[in-house]
Amino acid sequence: MKNICLLILIASVWLLSTSHAEVPTSKYGADDTLGAINNLSPEKVLQATRLVKHGKTYRLGVTTGPTSPAYPPRSYSMTVLQLDDGTGTPLGTNNATGNDDLMNLWMGIGSQIDGLGHMGENHVYYNATHAREFVTPKGLTKFSIHDLPPIVTRGILLDMTKLLGRNPLPEGTAINQPEIERAAKAANVQIESGDVVLLHTGWLDIMDTDPDRFMAGQPGLGLSGARYLAQLGVVAIGADNWALEVIPAEKSGEIFPVHPELLAKNGVYILENMDSRELARDSVTEFLFVLGQPRFEGAVQAVINPVAIH
Repeated sequence: MKNICLLILIASVWLLSTSHAEVPTSKYGADDTLGAINNLSPEKVLQATRLVKHGKTYRLGVTTGPTSPAYPPRSYSMTVLQLDDGTGTPLGTNNATGNDDLMNLWMGIGSQIDGLGHMGENHVYYNATHAREFVTPKGLTKFSIHDLPPIVTRGILLDMTKLLGRNPLPEGTAINQPEIERAAKAANVQIESGDVVLLHTGWLDIMDTDPDRFMAGQPGLGLSGARYLAQLGVVAIGADNWALEVIPAEKSGEIFPVHPELLAKNGVYILENMDSRELARDSVTEFLFVLGQPRFEGAVQAVINPVAIH
């Protein structure tokens, strides 16, 4: 019996050590909490501002509401409240009236940014950090969205519908290094460290017309494509779908393998449900990308509305 217990203990220690080793320490330092955001710089901001030629702005966020397709059980609810005493009586001698709103929603709904504490492997997250070290019921004590600086840099749109001749791309279409390289060449851009890369697949058009199909599968980033972009040093990768990555996954049995690859292993942020349709219609391939994410303390994710300026 003692030998069996000893074997179980050894096996448990081995499993913990191997799973922990699958998520490496960060190349940005053993204490780093920002990941690829380290690749931003004032020089990169100035470079990106020179891309503004026409002053046209594009909102990349979709409208988020109670009917927005969302990964179960995520939902959205708003209650509008009167600011007066509740009887309809205006306030003060100036008869001031007004409204306030109370939100009850999951932060990972609609257009969103996934922080480094969102997904890992076997409870191990960015920089080989175990969940027990930073996850609490009242919020994250590390990797929270509120600690991120603004993301202002060059944005690149890779129009995969134009490259592959399908709009939208069929669900299950994986976008990997060969497709990314071909799309970048077609757009006459070279992806560099500090960039934000958006993939246009046409999938967002299905959101309003067939939400069940929209959530059932999608074209998206493949695992080797994720590794390739991470190696280039991009800060964030987004797409016009709800999970960025291809669904079903390329390897049977895997669930969301791209998420921990980017977030936990490379510190690259994920942008979901990015509305790239107008950028694609205008054939915009490079632009100034601006995101000042909300600073909700302890947040894993956040609803966002980035702006592209061209």
